[in-house]
Amino acid sequence: MLRIQTTRRSFLLAGIGSAALIGAGAWRYWPEQGIANPCLTTLPQTLAKHELVTAAWNGINPGQVWDCHAHLAGIGDSGGGAWINPRMQSVLHPVEFAQRLFYLNAGCAHDAPGRVDVSYIERMRNLVDGLRPGSKLMLLAFDHARDSSGDATPEHSTFHIPDAYAQRTAQAHPDVFEWIASIHPYRRDALTALDHAHRNGARAVKWLPAAMNIDPASARCDVFYAALARTGLPLITHGGMERAVHVGDLQSLGNPLRLRRALDHGVRVVIAHCATMGEDQDLDRGANGPYVTSFELFARLMDDPHYEKLLGGDLSAVTQINRAGPALKRILERTDWHHRLLNGSDYPLPGIMPLYSVDHMIAMGFISAPVAAVLSTIRLYNPLLFDFVLKRHMAYQGHRLGAGVFHTQPYFTRAALA
Repeated sequence: MLRIQTTRRSFLLAGIGSAALIGAGAWRYWPEQGIANPCLTTLPQTLAKHELVTAAWNGINPGQVWDCHAHLAGIGDSGGGAWINPRMQSVLHPVEFAQRLFYLNAGCAHDAPGRVDVSYIERMRNLVDGLRPGSKLMLLAFDHARDSSGDATPEHSTFHIPDAYAQRTAQAHPDVFEWIASIHPYRRDALTALDHAHRNGARAVKWLPAAMNIDPASARCDVFYAALARTGLPLITHGGMERAVHVGDLQSLGNPLRLRRALDHGVRVVIAHCATMGEDQDLDRGANGPYVTSFELFARLMDDPHYEKLLGGDLSAVTQINRAGPALKRILERTDWHHRLLNGSDYPLPGIMPLYSVDHMIAMGFISAPVAAVLSTIRLYNPLLFDFVLKRHMAYQGHRLGAGVFHTQPYFTRAALA
């Protein structure tokens, strides 16, 4: 049964899942808007036309607003190929079980027996319709974890969204979706898969190294990097700590410094979330280098002049309660980075109610109380609009994100136009 039950056990599981996602530092703000997403529809006109929403769209060309980090999810009941690990459906694995409940509820597909996949896609389409015409979501495929031989290891995979499923979904709704491939570089057919994705409209390649068992610093990636550089497709890859899916003891694979190898091959790299959570070893100081914040290592790469035209960061999840701290202040202050930043929502995460706190954003000085009140109500109806309006209005010491951060479409069509 997929429905989120209002029982003590389900709320206990939900709390366990939230603890795994949030971290300890912001408990005093949790859970500000409850546990479950109410999945309300039809944003009231008083909100749709509110002055804060109107102001958020000022200077924005909706046709260039491509949310570059939106997860396509499902359980496979449509026959399209989506898959989740059976652990996520077993109470014997309470954290993963709770995460499944949260993700499906966040995507408003938790109460749709037999049509979870379809409901998830319908909800995404409805949310995009609540933005401005021309806005799109870029749907992420997600490859299996694989072993050193390149063979899939489902037992180590949390979920799998095949490229073909992402491609079909995007091409069925070209007015609201684009798609991003996910190709493990150890696959024996990696280059064939990359060529197929490029020819069939993929706008980028997505990795989550710690979840997929990819070492971005390995020479095993060199052939793939060379081919990726030839296509011009960007590589969007997670940086820093990963909490949303199970990664075992592979957290170190998310170290931003491990991406130097891709950059040195001429690959355009986008570090997801700007590596705003966790610590990694400073590999520039040797095998026994100290651990520093992952964001500090991201900043070091961003400040390397050799990577000025190759490296960027995406803003997905940076306003979550476990990320919206000193790193977000630095992102806002570093206006010299802004032309290299790309907006993404990390959908469906804005619909996981405990992950965000407007009270925390007030306490950190990013938004005012009147703005927060409007945002909280918008979020009940449209988490995508919530994410967009929040990022358009947040500021720190007078610094805010310009329109260019949200005009991502040119970045992802550059290779096609070359």
